[in-house]
Parts: sequence; C-alpha cells; structure tokens
Amino acid sequence: MEAQSLPAALALVAGGGVGLSPERQAALGASLPLVQRDYRFERVWFWGCIQGLRGAYYIAEGLGPDRAAPRSRLYSLNCLDWSLLTPATKEMLALAEQVKGRFQGDPSFEYNLSEINAEAAARLMESGKEPVMKEEARLIATIEQIDREVGIVPRGAFVKTPLGSVHENRHFEGLSLVEAKKLSSYFHFTEPVNLKNKTLLEKANLDPSIDFLDSLEHDIPRGSWSIQLEKGGTVVVLRSLLWLGLTFYHVPMTKQFGYVYFGTGEKNLDLPFML
Repeated sequence: MEAQSLPAALALVAGGGVGLSPERQAALGASLPLVQRDYRFERVWFWGCIQGLRGAYYIAEGLGPDRAAPRSRLYSLNCLDWSLLTPATKEMLALAEQVKGRFQGDPSFEYNLSEINAEAAARLMESGKEPVMKEEARLIATIEQIDREVGIVPRGAFVKTPLGSVHENRHFEGLSLVEAKKLSSYFHFTEPVNLKNKTLLEKANLDPSIDFLDSLEHDIPRGSWSIQLEKGGTVVVLRSLLWLGLTFYHVPMTKQFGYVYFGTGEKNLDLPFML
C-alpha cells in the first residue's frame, strides 16, 4: 500500500484485526519519505510485517518508472533504520521451501540445512558451500514468494505500453461495485503464467494493454480467496487463505487500492484439505 496514505489505508484493512500502533505509524511516516529520497525511488510502498519469535520485520518496496520491473525491497526492525535486501535467486527460493517453522526475528540467525534436508545439504557441500541458510535469505525468498502468489491489483489499474513497460493508468477511476465483487476483476501483479497458455479464441476478447496479467479466477486451489464488503459496503476486501495475513482492499469507483501482509511468513499448506 502507498506509504503516503498509510494511516487511511490501514484503517480500511483493520476489519481483519491487523494494524500498526500509532508509534509505528508515526515512525514509518517519518522514515519512508527519507527512504524514497535517499534511494531515489519514484514510489515507496509499505509491504507489511513478518512477525518472528523475538522480533518483527517491517518491509517496504521501492518502485521505479516501470512498475513491472523488479522492485527494490528493504527491511527494518524498528520502522526507522532500513536495510536494502538483495534480489531473490532461484537457489534462495528452493532452499527457503525446505525451511519450516516460525521466523526468529534475527537476520543473522542461521538454519542448519543438514538437520532439515540432508539431500539439499549434501548438494550444497558438493558445490563447496556451507549447508546453512541465513534468516535474511529466507526473508528475501518469502517476500518474493508472497508477491508472486498473492500480490494483486484491480483490472485496469496498470497499462502496458507497446514498448513493454508498465505504468499506472491515469484514466483508472476504480471498479464498479458489481465488478469489484468478482475474482476475474483482479490480477496477479507478476509475470503471467496462465495467459501464455490461452488459445487465440480466448485472447480475442482481451485488451492487450490492460489484460496482460493472470486473473484470480483460475487460482489453484479454488476457494483460496475470500471476498467481503466492509465499512457499510463501501470497501471490498480480499483475503488470501493460502498466505494467511495477506489483505487487499479497494474502494469501488475510486483509485484507492492496495495490499498489506501481517503474518508469520508461513504458507498454509493444509488449505486443499480445509476447503
């Protein structure tokens, strides 16, 4: 969600019992504009918070002119001092899937992979690397995974130019209330997968400038999203059941939308058995 309108945005998703204390909000309001200035970001989004056993990680994302380009991610332990995270790699994502359990809240904490997955540890040792994974690397991989799987935007909020770059749609005035209650009106804000498998007949009714992402209606498992109307029917709230703690909001007929994550950073792998 936008750092500039953080207090108002947090109030819209507060129905799920998540939020920040006034002290944390004040600290973010003072530090995020400085992050935007120092790193020369065009926009800064407050991504959310991953709660560990000994502390919490507060996450922010910096965006450049091309909204589809890889985002710069930063974390803080106190909402004031921010550290830049390295981009996620395939190796990080593969190792992070092996690690189970809660985050500790200490970026320098090391997970011993030989105790978790002997095969993965053996492969690392063969390549001359230590069979350990720092919590900072797990944090990077978890943020990337959540963004890929449940980071969403309304249809039409972004447009793709003929040159391939993605920008905010200045003509977007929000979804109607009827459209806002449909899963097909929301897209995953990441590289499309299902779109490439569609036939020419299925693509015939799509607008290539706004329908360039995968919609939520074909997500697996089906039923992994809950849609609710809150604040007297003036706000549409989507909650992910796959990554518990991810909340998206949109005020119909306005440009107000965003998502935030407040959780433990653990994927709900039992979801298919719960539906």
